[in-house]
Parts: sequence; C-alpha cells; structure tokens
Amino acid sequence: MTLPKGFGSSGAGGASSSDVERMIGRRVENMTGIITLSYIAAWLATFGGTAAGYFYYPWAYPTNSGHYAFIVLTIIEAIGYLFCVKVMEEGSKKNSNGIIAATIGATAVGTVIISLYVGF
Repeated sequence: MTLPKGFGSSGAGGASSSDVERMIGRRVENMTGIITLSYIAAWLATFGGTAAGYFYYPWAYPTNSGHYAFIVLTIIEAIGYLFCVKVMEEGSKKNSNGIIAATIGATAVGTVIISLYVGF
C-alpha cells in the first residue's frame, strides 16, 4: 500500500496499523458506543412511527398490524446491529458481547412490553 508523504517507513515495507490509524483517524473498533446509540435511536424511531398508527390513525392502521410491524422491524434492526458490531470488531482483540446482549435484550423486553400494553 502506498502511503502519503509523512506516513510509514521511508522506503520499502507496508503500512503499520498505527500509520493507517493516523491517516484515517479514529479506528472503527472503538465505535461500539456510537453504533449502540444509533441502534437504540433507530428502535425508538420505529416505535415512534408505529405509535403514530396506534394513536393518531387507529382507523387506518389496526393495532395488531402495528404490533406486527414493530416486532418485525425490531428483529431486522437487531440483526443489523449485531452484524455491524461483529464485522467492526473482526480481527481485533475487542469483545463487546456483553454490550450487545444487554442492548438487544433490553430492546426485546421493551418490544414485548410495548406490544402487550400499548394500543389496547
């Protein structure tokens, strides 16, 4: 890999990970927190979108249909979140299984509670 001037060893050899980190900025392995916050924001936005059907347009969107959409979209978002974090940490020594489990578990419990008590 050819590096810009001022990066890497002068002469032969490839780029070290610290050179690449300096060129790019922050490494993606350190972005678990922002990806987790993005997933939670997407889950809340999904609830907000289905809540419009529950509360403002109940004649157009039946409650059962809203619950089904909310559950299916939550599952799709959770799979995407899991893949994002696992691909991001591939090849590194980072391990955020606890954060992933807690976040997906909390949104799963929240989804069940919302589906049981909202809209009826």
